Amino acid sequence: MNLFADIRGLVIDCLDAMVADGVLPESLEMRAVSVEPPRDAAHGDMATNAAMVLAKPAKMNPRAIADALAAKLLDDNRIAVAEVAGPGFLNLRLVADVWQGVVKSALTDVTFGQSILGENQKMMVEYVSANPTGPLHVGHTRGAVFGDALASLLAYAGYDVTREYYINDGGAQVDVLARSVYLRYQEAHGQEVAFEDGTYPGDYLIPVGEALKDRVGDAYLGKGEDVWLTEIREFASEAMMDLIRADLAALGVVMDSFYSEKSLYGTGRIEAAIKELDDKGLIYRGTLEPPKGKMPDDWEPREQTLFKSTVHGDDVDRPVQKSDGAWTYFAPDIAYHYDKVDRGFDQLIDVFGADHGGYVKRMKAAVSALSDGKVPLDVKLTQLVKLYKNGEPFKMSKRAGTFVTLRDVVDAVGRDVTRFHMLTRKNDAPLDFDFDKVTEQSKDNPVFYVQYANARVNSVLSKAREAGIAVDDATLAQADLTNIGHEAELAVAKKLAEWPRLVEIAAKGHEPHRIAFYLYDLASEFHGLWNKGNDDLSLRFLQDGDNATTQAKIALIRSVSVVIAAGLGILGVTPAEEMR
Repeated sequence: MNLFADIRGLVIDCLDAMVADGVLPESLEMRAVSVEPPRDAAHGDMATNAAMVLAKPAKMNPRAIADALAAKLLDDNRIAVAEVAGPGFLNLRLVADVWQGVVKSALTDVTFGQSILGENQKMMVEYVSANPTGPLHVGHTRGAVFGDALASLLAYAGYDVTREYYINDGGAQVDVLARSVYLRYQEAHGQEVAFEDGTYPGDYLIPVGEALKDRVGDAYLGKGEDVWLTEIREFASEAMMDLIRADLAALGVVMDSFYSEKSLYGTGRIEAAIKELDDKGLIYRGTLEPPKGKMPDDWEPREQTLFKSTVHGDDVDRPVQKSDGAWTYFAPDIAYHYDKVDRGFDQLIDVFGADHGGYVKRMKAAVSALSDGKVPLDVKLTQLVKLYKNGEPFKMSKRAGTFVTLRDVVDAVGRDVTRFHMLTRKNDAPLDFDFDKVTEQSKDNPVFYVQYANARVNSVLSKAREAGIAVDDATLAQADLTNIGHEAELAVAKKLAEWPRLVEIAAKGHEPHRIAFYLYDLASEFHGLWNKGNDDLSLRFLQDGDNATTQAKIALIRSVSVVIAAGLGILGVTPAEEMR
């Protein structure tokens, strides 16, 4: 049940009838007609812009259209009031049993809130994709939570979603990892070592060095890189991916697939991708102008092999092969996305850190070129996370050596708090994470506020059961819901009605933070109703000697719990049964 979609359907039917009656001209485009909550709740339950968007193409006064539309809408028994406001906006009020029907739907329809928006299109969400050189840090944490919640949101909205991690194991940083592990290997044999600039000094490599010693003994001691670099590189990469998988598991993130960059080299895949672009006339030999400001790694003041990315919306053409024949960093990324297109995905989403902002246009250009514009790529950037404790910047992790790890955060406040709080800001806005504030029990902490609402509902259910009142969902769905007609109760039902609409808006915009915001608003309506019951006994959920009214009121708040559980499920957070 999507009440806003249903009422929009009613509006469209009325407009079609007005066309048939000759009130409106034929062939009007209705796509821009919307039905949504009014900015000011005092104006009504819903508002439509139909008269405003149709006035110009119909060559009519918008108020005239609105007046005629209002008369048509009032013929429907769901519409109590249809008022024209301002230049032609139309505000609607619905009869109470419509909102009571929302409660019944939430209790009986297991798909309440879910959508067929995606039409089972194949969607690839690539996220985290950190270099396999150490544990995930707090920046990766935000990207992991955002990507995972986005994937869940899209699946909830009807897409066939694949979660993928791109392992950046093809570059020089993995050679640095191998050298760092070799130092720990020497250390495991009792030798003194020094970590030079550019190596990884974190304690997390100590067990890797010891494991290498257990595996090969002293076979690599005193030997040059030509003997051990390739083998240790492979060994260390696997060890780091095991560590990363464990970090992701601690955060509740499970990938459908892992894709190795290294698998693109020596297999002809990069060459095939570049040939595809060449066959489209998009590869040429040329020399780029020196960029303004900081020099990027892939610029050379000599002739290179270039991709005409400007043809597909980029600012400048991009190098794919250096003058010495080596591939640029961009080339394997092109090949990887060529593989995504070849696998038949209808849409692609990449989740990058904020430092990859300069990569967005070139990647979009590459995918547009490779798919002939048929496969859209949306790149979502996650901004920095600033950590605080007691209002002071949080110190660095000894285990990592230079940064705070994902595991540091999860161990300090728990998976659920970490995930929810990472979604309390839009992905492209900076996020402050204060270890004290995210665990405080107050309205200012959205994690607590939402979980407390769910726990309160459960406490009411428990008390009702103790009183011998049946409160299973099937029984509650049969309750006489005309007993929930107070303004504060209907406000909760109206917020519940927004859930299916909110899901579609969030899915269309690739914005899972909207789910967290909505849950906070729903919890606020619930807590407000709870508090009103302290003064107005008729609003209390348990009505002594009146089981029918009690069941109706509990049906309302149980539906709140149903939606909170669904929303938290999208965010990857476990609903709290009780608060301690």
